[in-house]
Amino acid sequence: MSRTAESSKGLARLWELLPTKRLPFVQEFRHYSTAKLRRDLVAGATLTLVSIPQAIGFALILGLPPMSVILSIVVGGFVSALFFSSHHHVFGPTTSVSLITAATIAANADLGLHPLALAAYLAFLIGIIQFVAGLFHFGEVTKFISRSVVVGYTTAIGVLLISSQLHNFLGFRSPPGERFLADLQQVGTALANSRGSWWALAIGVVTLAIFEGIKRYRPTWPEALFGLAFLGLAARLFAEFAPSVPFKMVKDEGALAAVLPTLTNLPSLNEQLSILPRLINTAIAIAIIGMLEATAITKSLAAKSGQRLDSNQELMGMGAGNVAAGLFGVVPGSSSFTRSAVNYQSGAASQLSSMLSSVVVVFVLFFVTPVFNYIPVAALAAHLMRVGYKLISKPQIRVATHSTRSDATVFFVTLGVSLFLKLDTAIYVGIGVSLALFLLKTSTPTLAEYTFNESGQLAELADKRQRPDPEISIIHVEGELFFGAADLFQEQVRRQAEDENIRVFILRMKNARHLDASTVMAIESLHDYLRQTSRHLLISGCTADVRRVLSNSGLLALISPENVFPAETNPTLATRKALLRAKQLLPGRSGLRLFYPQKTGADVPAQPRDGSDFEI
Repeated sequence: MSRTAESSKGLARLWELLPTKRLPFVQEFRHYSTAKLRRDLVAGATLTLVSIPQAIGFALILGLPPMSVILSIVVGGFVSALFFSSHHHVFGPTTSVSLITAATIAANADLGLHPLALAAYLAFLIGIIQFVAGLFHFGEVTKFISRSVVVGYTTAIGVLLISSQLHNFLGFRSPPGERFLADLQQVGTALANSRGSWWALAIGVVTLAIFEGIKRYRPTWPEALFGLAFLGLAARLFAEFAPSVPFKMVKDEGALAAVLPTLTNLPSLNEQLSILPRLINTAIAIAIIGMLEATAITKSLAAKSGQRLDSNQELMGMGAGNVAAGLFGVVPGSSSFTRSAVNYQSGAASQLSSMLSSVVVVFVLFFVTPVFNYIPVAALAAHLMRVGYKLISKPQIRVATHSTRSDATVFFVTLGVSLFLKLDTAIYVGIGVSLALFLLKTSTPTLAEYTFNESGQLAELADKRQRPDPEISIIHVEGELFFGAADLFQEQVRRQAEDENIRVFILRMKNARHLDASTVMAIESLHDYLRQTSRHLLISGCTADVRRVLSNSGLLALISPENVFPAETNPTLATRKALLRAKQLLPGRSGLRLFYPQKTGADVPAQPRDGSDFEI
């Protein structure tokens, strides 16, 4: 075989091993048809109608030229679709990412970089993190994040979006990047000093009325597109006949222009390294948010379409889209729920619909730019506030706050941190609190003392002075025994071991799970304590996992294999053998003390006829 052939074969093997071994849309073309193309063209055109008004609104949040957001949809949407496994998943700027990016730009104004250059570098960092995470199969991490975190965070995004647009809705200026309380304070001050504009307020109210009217009487129409286009035409006519326009329009914030995307230069390497520590935490937080959004969106749509997905492929697609956005000098993006839902509802047959939409957006700008340039800023603010209101899901909040105390705590902590601190910090805090509460909930092993009553039935021991035999104690261990439970487990068992009348302890560990080094050390400490007073420790009902941990840690050899009894098919046999061993250690003794989780009814096992060899 020639060297060239060997090299080709080696590259082919590497290609097969990589998670990104092929672009999913290429596989779609193997069975593509004219009918699918028609469906993708219709879906792509519909996406375009939704994308442009959204982009202008996000530009208002970011305080950046609208074209920087539109080109993010064009470039990022096209590149990400090459990697997505979902037919309906659409990439682009979102409310959450726009709010965090705006706050990041405001917080790092002292770096000396142009705001758009800072946003582009942030997009590049996010893209690298997401692409590498998808490459190494980190997409499944999202399953460990509580839904209460997501609901609390989404609710905060809705509230912040509403508060951040109040100044545009009321018609007064406000410094960019303000937080929730600062926004409310600015509104209060403006109203007290009559700094608002009746023109802006009237336009905002009319905008909301138009949207609701279209939704009620023409529910199939995209209300944002038709409503904003109508207001843009009306403002254009007003500007023709009025000597001066008493309200702000999109062109005052940065006019739209029909341009083709071009590569741009990121900050120099030295600049990148100097600002990396300031942005890396935010980039990681946005990457995690993107993972959450992608998982929620794609799984929801896949449940309806029946399509099989690769979550890691979706994550890599978002990463590729953000890297492209950074290289073309535009703002970062994520998974767009609205546009993905529109793509599905429009009948998209493949990822090509999103690519076609990106191309169509550029051409549409050549024809509709004049209309969108005249859209009143107050109308856009009303549109964004309406979007924010829709993000606040009352049914989900009710579930999160009423299911369990832990869920309610996680929800309110995430909501509070999002509103009063930072959005990226809120993700870390919410995840940390939910995991801490989960560990607390699962780190409480259960022990309870039982004995036989006069009728030979197993019952809870009401009075410890009535124990029939104080020398052998069976301790039934129930629950998780990882590091979080080790101290509590050791404390409970050690308390019983202080009774010097007990000569043999049998730890029944059939229902003990997830032993680790901390638990092994606790058992070893108990064993050493008993040996010092010439007493004994036996272990019964060991599952294969428990025995493996005992063996690998060396504790099995320390206790001695003859004192450890593996679980068997008969659930009582291992403890019977342990009882026989206890009787060998204490000849002539047959009395037992029983520890068992406090259960009643059907949970209490059937009673033996002879209590002397009872097995739980």
